[in-house]
Amino acid sequence: MRLTRRSVNLGLAASLATPTFSRVARAADETVKIGMVLPVTGPAADSGRYALTGAKIALDRVNKSGGVLGKQVELVTEDDQTTNPGAVLAFSKLAAQPDIVAFLGSIRSTQNHAMAADILNTGKPVCFGGTDPALTKMGNPWLIRFRPNDSYSGRVIASYGVETLGKKNWAIVHSTDAFGTGGLKALSAALDKAGGKVAIDQGYPNQSQDFTPVVLAVKSSGADIIGSYFTFDNDLAIFARQLRQLGVTLPWVGSPSIIDVGAMKLAGQALWGSYGVADFAADSSPEAKEFATLYAAVANVPADNYSSWTYDAIGVLSAAINKAGSTDPEKIRAAMLSTKGYKGAEGEYNFDQFGDGLHGYNIVRNEKGAVVFDKHIEFTD
Repeated sequence: MRLTRRSVNLGLAASLATPTFSRVARAADETVKIGMVLPVTGPAADSGRYALTGAKIALDRVNKSGGVLGKQVELVTEDDQTTNPGAVLAFSKLAAQPDIVAFLGSIRSTQNHAMAADILNTGKPVCFGGTDPALTKMGNPWLIRFRPNDSYSGRVIASYGVETLGKKNWAIVHSTDAFGTGGLKALSAALDKAGGKVAIDQGYPNQSQDFTPVVLAVKSSGADIIGSYFTFDNDLAIFARQLRQLGVTLPWVGSPSIIDVGAMKLAGQALWGSYGVADFAADSSPEAKEFATLYAAVANVPADNYSSWTYDAIGVLSAAINKAGSTDPEKIRAAMLSTKGYKGAEGEYNFDQFGDGLHGYNIVRNEKGAVVFDKHIEFTD
C-alpha cells in the first residue's frame, strides 16, 4: 500500500487514541504550530513514520501538561519524498505558513544542507537530526541539532575499535553524500590520533544495488576491521549481506544507521555481531527506558534514533517557548541555546553556542538481532 501523508497521520492518531489528536478542526489562533519535514514516500518512508511517532508521543505529553503559552501544540507535516529537492519543496511549503513558529527538519545531513539557504531566509528555529559537523558551523544560526555530530561518532568508533577491539588497520565504507563524506573525515582524523590507519576507504552512491566491488576491495585491502557511515537502511543491508556472502567476517563498527530498526530487519543475521555508535539506547538512562516504553505502547517496532530525536526536539522546543514567554523566533532560539541539563531520550542536552546539544555516544552491539547497550562515552572538549 502506498502511504500518503494523510494515511500516516490518521493511522498514528488512531493508534495513540487520545483527545489531542482526535480534534479535526481548530481556529487558527487556538494552537501553536510546529512544521515538520519528513519522508512519507520513497525508500525512507518507514523512518518518517518512526520520526512522526516519536514527535507525536512528545506532543501528547506536552499538550496533556498544558501545552505552551496556554495553547495546545499542533504538528503540520510535509512529505520530503526522501529526496533533496523534495525536502526543499516541503520546507518551502511549511515556511510559507506564517503561523508556524518553528520546524523539525531532517535526520539526513544532505537534506538539511539542501534546505539551509531557505532556513536562513525564513529566520525561524529548525530542530534537525543530521550529524554532519559542518551544519552548525556554517553561519546559519537557525539550525539546532538534536543528535551528537559525527566529530563525536568518529572518535567513539576509533576509540572502541583501536583500544577495546585492538584493531588498527581500517577499511572505511561510506556514502558519498554530505553525511558519508563528513563521517569519513571525522573517522580518519580520529584514527590518526588513536594510532590506527586507513587501509582503504570506499565511497558509494546512495541507493546502490550491488556492493560486490566494494566488498572485494575491502577483502583484498588487508584491513582487520570495518568502519562505516551508511545513509540509507537498504544500502547498509545489501552491503551486509554481500559482505557475509563473500566470506568477509571482519569486526564491524558502524555509525548509528547500523542499528536502525529498518537496517536490522532487512539485513537479519548479516549484522549479528556488529557494533555501532548509538545516540539512542534504551538501557542507557531512565529517560531512554521511559521513552522506549512509551514508544512500544503505540508501535510494533522498537524505538530507535529516528523516533528519539524528534521526541526530544518537541520536548526541548516546547520548554523553550514557555521559557521565552513568546513565539518570537529570536527569543525561542535564545531559550533553546540556554538549555542546560535537559534529560532526554538521547542523553543530557547542554547546548553550545553553535546549536549542538549532545556531546557523546553510546556503544552497542548486535546480539542475534537484539541491541545490547555496552557503555556511554561523553566528551567535554
